[in-house]
Amino acid sequence: MTNTQKALALINTFTNGDTKQAQNLLAANYIQHNLAYGTGRDAFVGSVDCLASAPVKTTVKNVRAFADGDKVFLQNVYNFAGNGEQVAFDIFRFDEEGLIAEHWDNLAAVSAPNPSGRTQIDGTTQIIDLDKTEANREIVKNFLFDVMQGNHAERTPDYFNGDTYIQHNTGIADGLSGLGAALAELAKQGVQMIYTKVHQVLAQGNFVLAVSEGTFGGAPTAYYDLWRVENGKIAEHWDVMETIADKSTWQNQNGKF
Repeated sequence: MTNTQKALALINTFTNGDTKQAQNLLAANYIQHNLAYGTGRDAFVGSVDCLASAPVKTTVKNVRAFADGDKVFLQNVYNFAGNGEQVAFDIFRFDEEGLIAEHWDNLAAVSAPNPSGRTQIDGTTQIIDLDKTEANREIVKNFLFDVMQGNHAERTPDYFNGDTYIQHNTGIADGLSGLGAALAELAKQGVQMIYTKVHQVLAQGNFVLAVSEGTFGGAPTAYYDLWRVENGKIAEHWDVMETIADKSTWQNQNGKF
């Protein structure tokens, strides 16, 4: 199996309950960054076993899947034991033996369509422009520094093709105009969306996923942003924001990032 196929097989153990497959796919010293779960292979296998015994079956739907070096990043929809649908980004790192050695994620409840009628997962899934992977990664890195981290906000229009920006954030309409209106409304409410540190920028072709740390309304927040780049401009955006749990509740000490 390819690494992407292995990652998909692993998340599907949540629904098929195949603890043996989960064990075979994971490194013994598997590092877990989801703070609600213990770390290590045994903890993951235990979660699979627990879900298999739940009265309501867990469902897993993969929407997009990408590979970048020793990492695979996925956009998924989960419903764990009937507790409600969640949109997630998952990142898996593979070791030299091809085993899954580390995992990061961000999850949020499925919401109603945004002001432009778009959902958190719809839109194109086609991966193209593989020869532009590094150029597109660089565009997003620069965008994060200039715009999201507020170093050169005046350069914002340079990253877009006019006002043609497709937005899947649950509360923001399409276009730079939609983004500006949403940020203005937040400012009115005294809410700031701040990006302080970028931890990972993963890419395959026209898709780039950034994992960032910051605050939203003063609360420590993990930002997972997926952008689609077209002809050197940012054309489409999906995201999952998650408040970082208080350290007293963590089930592992690996940290969110």
